Amino acid sequence: MSSQQNRAIIPSGTPSHDAEAGTFAMRRVLPARQGQMIGPFVLLDHFGPTEFGAGRGFDAAPHPHIGLEAVTYLIDGEILHRDSLGQVQSIRPGEVNWVTAGSGIVHSERTPPQLRAAGGNLVGIQAWIALPARQEETAPKFAHHSRSDIPRICAEGVEFTLIAGASDGLVSPVRSLAELVYAEIVLTGGARYQVRPEHHDRAIYVVAGEVEVVGRAGSFGESALISLAPGTEIVLRARPFHATRLMLLGGEPLPEPRYRKWNFVSSSADRIEQAESDWRDRRFAEVPGEADFIPLPEDPNTEPHR
Repeated sequence: MSSQQNRAIIPSGTPSHDAEAGTFAMRRVLPARQGQMIGPFVLLDHFGPTEFGAGRGFDAAPHPHIGLEAVTYLIDGEILHRDSLGQVQSIRPGEVNWVTAGSGIVHSERTPPQLRAAGGNLVGIQAWIALPARQEETAPKFAHHSRSDIPRICAEGVEFTLIAGASDGLVSPVRSLAELVYAEIVLTGGARYQVRPEHHDRAIYVVAGEVEVVGRAGSFGESALISLAPGTEIVLRARPFHATRLMLLGGEPLPEPRYRKWNFVSSSADRIEQAESDWRDRRFAEVPGEADFIPLPEDPNTEPHR
C-alpha cells in the first residue's frame, strides 16, 4: 500500500482527514526515526479513518514489492486485493491478507465497485516485515485468512487477537518466514493487559483511545508508538470510561541491516537497484485486469534500517 497514488503521508500524531477531494491520509508509524526497525518490522502504516463520498474510494494502483511480507488488517471498510499471481480477494475487518513478496510480486488494492458506488469509511493497518536474508528470493505467494481463523481471547475487558506468531497461549495459523508476534488488543475502559517479554524487540502502537503504563506517570494517546526495553514486563491500562485499541508488534532482530527504497526491501542495496531497473523496464509480472502503471518515483536515497 505504498504506491504513492491517492494518498498523503502525514506524521504520526497528526489527525487524518476525509477523502472527498480524492486524497487519502495515512500515518507512517515506522520507521519512527531514521533506520529504526522493531524486530523484522520495517514499516507500519495506519490509514484512516477516511470517509469516502459516493463514487469515490481508495486506489493503490499496481505496484511491486521484493524482499518482504506485507500484511493488511482492517478495522473498518473493505479493500479488494489483486496480484500478479492471479489472486483476487476482498479483505474485511478482522481478516488477514498476507503477501509474501520474495523475489517479486505486483499487487493493487482498491475499494470494491459496490462500496465505491455507495461510499463508506476505511480504517486499517498495514505492516511490512523484512524476510530473513536466506529467504529474500523465495517464490512469491498470497494467503487470506478469514476472521474465524484468527485466534482470540476475550476476558476481563480485554479482546486479544493474535494476527501472527505465538503469544498468550495462542498460536496463529498465519505463517511468517520471520520470527515475530503481531496482535490487536482492544481494552474496555479501565481494563488491563500484561505485555510479556517473549521477544527481544516489542512495541505498542495506540490506534485509538488512551493507555497508561501501570506504575508510571502520564499516558499515551492516539498514534503514539511505545517501544519496550528487552526483557521488561509491563501492564497497560486503558483510561477509565474510554475504550482503547492497540497493536502489539515485535520479534527477533535480523542480523543484517535492511535497505528500503520505495516499495522494495532487501539486505542488498544492489538488489534494490535491480528491482528498480526491472520495474522501470516493465519486467515484473502484470496484474490481470489492471492497466495502470506507476512510474518509478524519484528518490535519491536508499537508507539502511536496523
